[in-house]
Amino acid sequence: MSDQHFDVVIVGTGIAGAVLAKNLTRAGKRVLMLEAGLKAGLELDAEAAFANYQSYLDTFHYKAAPATNGPYPALEDAPAPNVLDITLDIPAEQPGYLVQMGPQAFGSDCLRTPGGTTLHWLGNVPRMLPNDFRMLTLYGRAVDWPISYDDLKPYYELAELEIGVSGDVAAQVGPDMSRANYGERYVFPMHAIPQSYQDLAWIRNADGAKVSVDGVDYQVSFVSMPQGRNSNPNPAYGQGSIQWSPATQRFVIEKTRGVYQVVGSTWSPYTGERCEGNASCVPLCPIQAKYNALKTLKQADMNRLVVITQAVASKVLVDPATKQVTGIEYKHYRHPDVGDYATHTAHGALYVLAANALENAKLLLMSGVANSSDQVGRNLMDHLVMLTWGLFKHEKVYPYRGPGCTTYIPTFRDGAFRSDFAAWISPVDNWGWSWPTNAPGSDVSQGMKEGLFGKELRAYLADRVPRQALLHFECEQLPSPDNRITIDARFKDKLGNPRPVIHYSVSDYERKAFAAAKQASDQIFAQAQIHDFTQYQANQPDSVQWEGVWYEFWGAGHIVGTHRMGSDAAASVVKPTQQTWDHDNLYLVGCGNMPTLGTSNPTLTLTALAFMAAENIIRQLDSPACQGGSHE
Repeated sequence: MSDQHFDVVIVGTGIAGAVLAKNLTRAGKRVLMLEAGLKAGLELDAEAAFANYQSYLDTFHYKAAPATNGPYPALEDAPAPNVLDITLDIPAEQPGYLVQMGPQAFGSDCLRTPGGTTLHWLGNVPRMLPNDFRMLTLYGRAVDWPISYDDLKPYYELAELEIGVSGDVAAQVGPDMSRANYGERYVFPMHAIPQSYQDLAWIRNADGAKVSVDGVDYQVSFVSMPQGRNSNPNPAYGQGSIQWSPATQRFVIEKTRGVYQVVGSTWSPYTGERCEGNASCVPLCPIQAKYNALKTLKQADMNRLVVITQAVASKVLVDPATKQVTGIEYKHYRHPDVGDYATHTAHGALYVLAANALENAKLLLMSGVANSSDQVGRNLMDHLVMLTWGLFKHEKVYPYRGPGCTTYIPTFRDGAFRSDFAAWISPVDNWGWSWPTNAPGSDVSQGMKEGLFGKELRAYLADRVPRQALLHFECEQLPSPDNRITIDARFKDKLGNPRPVIHYSVSDYERKAFAAAKQASDQIFAQAQIHDFTQYQANQPDSVQWEGVWYEFWGAGHIVGTHRMGSDAAASVVKPTQQTWDHDNLYLVGCGNMPTLGTSNPTLTLTALAFMAAENIIRQLDSPACQGGSHE
């Protein structure tokens, strides 16, 4: 492709890149995408697409230790983080892709393949809260966003249509969130996924419970979770399509009468039309009722889109005189685990890095570009997940019925306490104790330790596993310049590219939130009549202390920061347009642009920002300075 020019060159085919590719090609632009992973997933033939997805399912069913990336190809030439490799051993001896420098381990992963991490995401899509955009102004913490909730609101609507969100707008209440934040008549495209049998037990026993945290009283509520998975279309929404309006230079939703058109699987519109209640949403939905970015990518105008797979971007080329990006150099490997490659360059008018927040930052650091602020790689954030688990004392609630999460507690998403400690959202997990204790395998081991075998062991499991309850507290993490990704010539992958070197710690702001969340959990468990079995260990890579008490946290897979957006070139990497301050023909999209994290899963917000970036890219391509698009 070195002799061809495109309007836009995009690195990455995850949800951010897919949204750009679909909408730019439909607006008449010619797009080239570079994807580090294999071609699997991009098949246009339905039979081939089905066979590929079945191979993922087979791998998941028979793999000994199926983690989030377990069903998907593990490529030595395009490696990805793996949660099974998390350690704080001597850096040179650490397995896997990430190099952990501590003092805490960064416990999240992502996926480098067509469709990106949406292949294994859970699918929760709550919006950020208006106050999340004003953390410095309201609470004296972190920074304010250069845009407001109201600025992003129309793009949230575009994102919810693109993903096909199922949910109940009227239920989205709690601190700083109300019907007014959505609009008086706004509805999601599809009705809410029914709350699970287990959730109903929580609601029956603990909804409205009063809890006291740090001397302040709160009332707990249980709210239906908006989700990126198919349910029944909402007739009040009607049919909707996203169109580019040259007159307004904006994307608009054109709604017509009729039933919302559900997007099924990538191989058949009749598969995955409705969620079937499988509990394996992470790492994959067996029928593709859950959204993934391949659904968006396959709706692009294929006459204007070229995708090159096995193409690992290795350098952003810049003309030092003009500061214009002139190309993206990439290594095209022939076989995924050999290290044999040829180097090529992709050319376009505009360039977009749409990989995850680790890979975008790594590529910028490798290239020495877009970093006049010294903010590239800094402000790495994740939701710090503190888990609590127990057994319902008097009833079986039957976890694993339904998708991974259908309900959450919004009570602590916002409040005056954010001046003192982190906010959190509390999904009610539907996976028993599998996350913290590796249940039900650990229950089998425990029963055997107690001398139980045969019928007695089966009876023990039949009583214990159906009563398992799990809450998780996704605590927001503040941006810190010292939490960062760097590169080091000592640590390279098989293609000779740097591995991400992670420097990561947990501040007192987050540690105090762990103590507050455990205080809340104890009272919720008591109200719900749950016997607490939570135990934290002091010797784990992600164990921390607060006031002499040990807490353990897990990564959420919500990798945010590393090239944040701002209104000051000296303190940020991209403008509110998501155009880099240093190079006006280079855009960055994805979670890396988010200045703060808040308490919502970030995928919906990154998708909204991708629509905003797409508008700005089209305006720039259509401007006289860009001469209408492609140029030599």
